Amino acid sequence: MGRAGTTRAGVRDVAARAGVSTQTVSRVINDSPNLRPETRARVEAAMAELGYRVNNAARALGTSTTRTVGVVASDATLWGPGAGIAALDAAAREADRWLATAYADAADPASVTDAAQRLLSQGVDALIVVAAHTATLPALREVAGGTPLAALHTGAGAERQRAGAALAIEHLVALGHRRIALLAGPADWLEATARDEGAAAALATAGIRPAAMWRGDWSAATGATAAREVAEAVRREDGPTAVAAANDQMALGLIAGLVAEGLRVPQDVSVTGFDDNADAAFYTPALTTVHVDTAGEARRVVAEALGLPATAEVAEPVLVARASTAAPRG
Repeated sequence: MGRAGTTRAGVRDVAARAGVSTQTVSRVINDSPNLRPETRARVEAAMAELGYRVNNAARALGTSTTRTVGVVASDATLWGPGAGIAALDAAAREADRWLATAYADAADPASVTDAAQRLLSQGVDALIVVAAHTATLPALREVAGGTPLAALHTGAGAERQRAGAALAIEHLVALGHRRIALLAGPADWLEATARDEGAAAALATAGIRPAAMWRGDWSAATGATAAREVAEAVRREDGPTAVAAANDQMALGLIAGLVAEGLRVPQDVSVTGFDDNADAAFYTPALTTVHVDTAGEARRVVAEALGLPATAEVAEPVLVARASTAAPRG
């Protein structure tokens, strides 16, 4: 029954080892406050000695909670969603919860619904969406029923996305750029929409129109693919002198493609990103980008989904100026 045995220890084994009733063990498992500290310590020591693991499904029968948060995610190979899932996992653990993740094609409501139903069948206490698409949330609201539902970068989070995109434009305007193009994310992503809106608002405030716009799928590959058209535009006399990319990965691909086309960044064209991913400072040139508080946003969403008090404010986005931006060419 211990760690070296072949039979998994149960509540009765723990109770016998600790010299208490099975009800007392259950109260320890369910964090009941009405226990003497020495009794709790004795039961926890017995659990450790026997290698006892809490069965969340069994505990749910007595408490109506599995202490598990379900996450519907997609495109985890991209830096943004991957970082979001990691931050949610950390935030859930801080709240003494666990994460159960189901992956779906977020552009397909049926796929999203199936993923959510699989999580709901496990009795998760709440659902959180990473990388929400325009069709995702309505489908999830329908299937979630009474289970709380939240999404990263929506509500107040979306406003911070808008503010961050505006910071990149304001930085370029302050450097003297008046012909600014956009390399936007996919139009059916809510995060891309928020970043589009923030950039558009900042351009309007500066009294200028986008010099051009291209769309990618967040990947470095689409940034590199767009580079040929961007280079052609930059070479025109009235072409853009700067490009604001909606994330760092597209900016990375764009810079590599522009260099392959014989252009220099930032001497011929400035480039900004968004996210401040872990590698942004090591791009060539180091990438000017927008830093966002992904960890704080994850804590906010977990607290919202579970009905818990917020533990801290989410930091506002910050422009991180590096070597990929400069004043426009003469």
